[in-house]
Amino acid sequence: MRVDVIMPQMGESIAEGTLTRWLKKPGDKVARDEPIFEISTDKVDAEIPSPAAGTLAEIKVQEGQTVPINTVVAQIESEAGTAVAAGKTAPAPEAAAKAAPAAAPAAGLAPSRQGGPTDGRERDMAPRPAAASVVFAGAPAAGAGEIPRAASLIGSGATVEDLRRVRSSPVVRKIAQEHNVDISRIRGTGLSGRVTKKDILEALEGDAATASAAPARSAAATPARAAAPAPVYAPGERVSVVPMSPMRKKIAEHMVMSRRTSAHVTTVFEVDMSRVMRLREENQRAFQERHGVKLTPTPFMVKAAVEALKTFPEVNASIDGDNIVYKKDIHVGIAVALDWGLIVPVVKHADDLSLSGIAKVVTDLAERARSKKLTPEEVQGGTFTITNPGIFGSLFCTPIINQPQVAILGVGAIQKRVIVVEDAIAIRPMVFLALSFDHRLIDGAVADQFMAHIKSTLVEGKFTEIV
Repeated sequence: MRVDVIMPQMGESIAEGTLTRWLKKPGDKVARDEPIFEISTDKVDAEIPSPAAGTLAEIKVQEGQTVPINTVVAQIESEAGTAVAAGKTAPAPEAAAKAAPAAAPAAGLAPSRQGGPTDGRERDMAPRPAAASVVFAGAPAAGAGEIPRAASLIGSGATVEDLRRVRSSPVVRKIAQEHNVDISRIRGTGLSGRVTKKDILEALEGDAATASAAPARSAAATPARAAAPAPVYAPGERVSVVPMSPMRKKIAEHMVMSRRTSAHVTTVFEVDMSRVMRLREENQRAFQERHGVKLTPTPFMVKAAVEALKTFPEVNASIDGDNIVYKKDIHVGIAVALDWGLIVPVVKHADDLSLSGIAKVVTDLAERARSKKLTPEEVQGGTFTITNPGIFGSLFCTPIINQPQVAILGVGAIQKRVIVVEDAIAIRPMVFLALSFDHRLIDGAVADQFMAHIKSTLVEGKFTEIV
């Protein structure tokens, strides 16, 4: 008996996914729960396990294709005894299509990313969440102001071009709904003509998409702004042109959107890390024996930032139109560099964690980010982000804010430098900390006071219960 392998829904606000790589090929044996393909969504990249043991019989969706959730991407010729159980976990696409219109739309957070970090890398930062935007996971019945999804057009006689142009991410569909934009009239620059966030924002910026969404007021719709012309390479020029990965696209979109959104300013502080490094050296062995992870400078940075965020709540806020949203919980995103991009997993409720608790969570998130084991919920909801280019030798950076947050802390390399201490020359382990902040909300004085608080915590070594 054959078992359907479906495109899973990776989070409430995820309506589709891009199949980026097959880990198995037709004819290969697979075990139940063994990863068989990789997907990329608006929130996270992940490996998807097999729903049953058997042989991969047929691949229906090729690498690079973006399909709605519950789409059958492959079939497995199952072994005896596994077909029934696996079949229950993979609903038939016809049943899913019938149930979708009747289902109440589930509200979720719009991705940023990152993808964001950020996205964007995101990342950047990897693509990250926008707190003020709500998207829909269900497929509501078509009505006034609603944008049709690709899944709703299948079987209705729509052409391949219709499907290609309507297909877009939940974020793009939400923006289209809010601005009454007809996505099918926007020229998509994404995979297979897919309309990206950059495409729709550029269309809105040029007021072209709004005109095309109201044909009753105009006989001839205004075309969307044309994409920038592709560069021309001279004959014989040694170049290699490859398409961006889905993660790289999301990072690029998120970074451009963040620069367009926030009034970026960066302030840099130099910090003496002598006491932190001494505490780390004195407690390293006992800490690892007790908690099973290494004690690195990162938990000290997170803890110091958390204490400063408690004192300066505007740095832990976001902007919603003309309103300021103060976040009562502190969720710290930690940028993790990957071989294929950047992602920002989030340490939830960091203000409730001890130094050892932060160390364990950071280590776990980083390891699972590199092995593609994170869930969408673990890379969204951040209220403040820390990125550490110092591990690669960078002295300091001016990072781009991870939307919809209003600040991001960049940590440089910890290096021994000659400084003046009480009118004497001394050698100390020093680090540059750079805070990029949104000047729409945070004034320079507040940003510097926030950084001075972090500096004081680190210089004085105000940490308890290290082991």
